[in-house]
Amino acid sequence: MGNPSGPPPDPDDAERWRRERDTEPIPRARPDDDLGDGSPYGGGPSYSDGPPYPEGAGYDDESRSGRTWDRDPDAGYRPPEISEEELAGLRVDASGMPLGPRRVLPLEDEPTALVARYLFPTERYRGEWKRHKIYLATPILIGLAATFVLGYLSGFLAGQQIAGLTLIAALIWLGVMGYVAWKVADWFFDRFILTNKRVMVVNGIITRRVAMMPLARVTDMKYEQSPLGRTLNYGTFVLESAGQDQALREVKYLPNPNELYLRVVEEMYEPQAVEARLGKEADEAKADDGA
Repeated sequence: MGNPSGPPPDPDDAERWRRERDTEPIPRARPDDDLGDGSPYGGGPSYSDGPPYPEGAGYDDESRSGRTWDRDPDAGYRPPEISEEELAGLRVDASGMPLGPRRVLPLEDEPTALVARYLFPTERYRGEWKRHKIYLATPILIGLAATFVLGYLSGFLAGQQIAGLTLIAALIWLGVMGYVAWKVADWFFDRFILTNKRVMVVNGIITRRVAMMPLARVTDMKYEQSPLGRTLNYGTFVLESAGQDQALREVKYLPNPNELYLRVVEEMYEPQAVEARLGKEADEAKADDGA
């Protein structure tokens, strides 16, 4: 074996002495040793009863999350706060009907004289609707255009001293106004009717037409809304009955189509709920009258 390279260590080397001192094992004190300070283990690092870390050290939840926490050690668990408006939609009566805001408009109490003649005694009236006023847009525009055009034409012909043509223009204007009045009257007498057994459409001024479909035979129902219909809140109802042609299939220009759709569907699938709601409203009305 070769000799190790380098000179032998010097026992007086101060650096070596320092390393040996630092790496020298510390003798473990025994329980019966008394090192003079009254404790069985003698002096050394001690641990105080105070907090190990200074106040404010660690993570601050408020600074990290940006939320302010309400610390109240005496309060304990706090249930979430729910407003009365939120609770109103969750409350139900004894029959299970919600007491919150209504999804449909209030039902009419009695049919008009125009509709009552078409109802038989054992069916229950649910409501009647006129067509949306957009139905009158075309005849009214025709009337306005005829008024301006024929008015200007009558003035021009009167200046030319042509009395015969002026009279003809006035008669044409009266005819157009008669057409507009007819359309307005037809709109007024045209009704869509819902009962607990059927849907009906009654229209016509001189010749009355009554079309109806039993709710039990309705196999499909939908409503359509154009962009203008969504803006003005009207739509077209389409009713299907076992794939057969029927007198009442498409009804145009009905107002509030979503509300009407909910009412018809509820009458088809939840008639007991409708009866319960109507009975409750009747009881409340009687109570108010008694008060």
